[in-house]
Amino acid sequence: MTAPPTAAPPTPARPDTGTPGSGTLDTGKLYAARLHAVRVRPYLATALFALHVVESRDVPTMAVDRHWRCYASPAFVARTPVEELAGVWVHEVSHLLRDHHGRGDRLARVRGLSGPADRLRMNIAADCEINDDVFGDGLVRPEGAVTPECLDLPPGELMEDYLRMFRLGPLTQDFAWLDCGSGADGLGRAWELGPDGAHGLSAQQRDAVRFRVAQAISGSPGDAPAGWRRWAEEAFHPPQPWRELLGAAVRSAVSGAGAGEDYAYGRPARRSAALPGAVLPSLRRRPPRVGVVVDTSGSVSDAELGTALLEVAAICRAVGGRRDLVTVVSCDAAAQAAQRVCAAAEIPLVGGGGTDLREGFAAALRAWPRPDVVVVLTDGQTPWPAARPSCRTVVGLFGRSTGWREDGSGYRRPEPPAWARVVALGRG
Repeated sequence: MTAPPTAAPPTPARPDTGTPGSGTLDTGKLYAARLHAVRVRPYLATALFALHVVESRDVPTMAVDRHWRCYASPAFVARTPVEELAGVWVHEVSHLLRDHHGRGDRLARVRGLSGPADRLRMNIAADCEINDDVFGDGLVRPEGAVTPECLDLPPGELMEDYLRMFRLGPLTQDFAWLDCGSGADGLGRAWELGPDGAHGLSAQQRDAVRFRVAQAISGSPGDAPAGWRRWAEEAFHPPQPWRELLGAAVRSAVSGAGAGEDYAYGRPARRSAALPGAVLPSLRRRPPRVGVVVDTSGSVSDAELGTALLEVAAICRAVGGRRDLVTVVSCDAAAQAAQRVCAAAEIPLVGGGGTDLREGFAAALRAWPRPDVVVVLTDGQTPWPAARPSCRTVVGLFGRSTGWREDGSGYRRPEPPAWARVVALGRG
């Protein structure tokens, strides 16, 4: 953001009632800048319009508190072009959407960062996370905005990572004036209205705003920078150890009564003693047989196919690499023949057309011996079997957008059936 001039004498923050003119907040200009920000970043519209403006001469430029109030300096608004003000709007609301105040509080507790210098470092680190890729494509970077390049830091990192990479010194001296408010680092300011002040959002309202913005970004992923796409992906789906979850789901599916069990005469049953002259078989636990259906339709990316191969390799290792225990079916609109494999390198992935995994289920269940569990690795854009298969089913869904848009339009992939255990792949 633009560095401020010599600070004016502090005055208490007051609600936005100013009109254009000398010494008062030009709300017409400020709201025109917000409208410009909405036009170039429509997925942030809900958040931008949720901010309530408060005039304040104690802030150097613009700032936000953790209750979603935006404090604006009249002098700063007067001298800053509308296009740059739009960038400041997006910058400030980004602090709130990315929960920099909550993350700052957690860092302060864990690392003992409580002094003003520590909070300034948090603010700078948070700005680096935002300013890395938020500008461009119609949004002007405000003069004096701090970026990772300014501090000789790599791009694409998070606030927590940047905080470990630099200390206050010659490279940061030009940003000593920086103050984006408690919304950037969690530390309340004297000029903020606080939790009991007017026009703050409740915790439920803040969550609702974040949810709508995350869904808007997910609905049009090509329109948002990488930083926003990462935020939307993790906003309400925290990273999970998905390989462990998938392994646990498979183990759970084959541990039920009757699964992976068969009669064998290698060791007679103990009840044979009650029947002289008769030898009864005993029930023996055997390694589970796993049928894997891999979605190879045109909607599945090469990276997702790579993920599928990794999972098949893990399944092969789990059953000891035995060729008779794992079969793999590649399927798009039609299923290929089931192939017995003992390593991922042996899998022939054929496809590239439409998707109908009902054919894949049918092919996997036709294999003999029949599988104890079917594992389906897919993007979910497929019709599902109408009836529950005769064995347990685990669905590994590649993590991706469902195409939801804020106006309710867009593609929604079919939900996996209730009888399948579903694990999201690629998160964490």
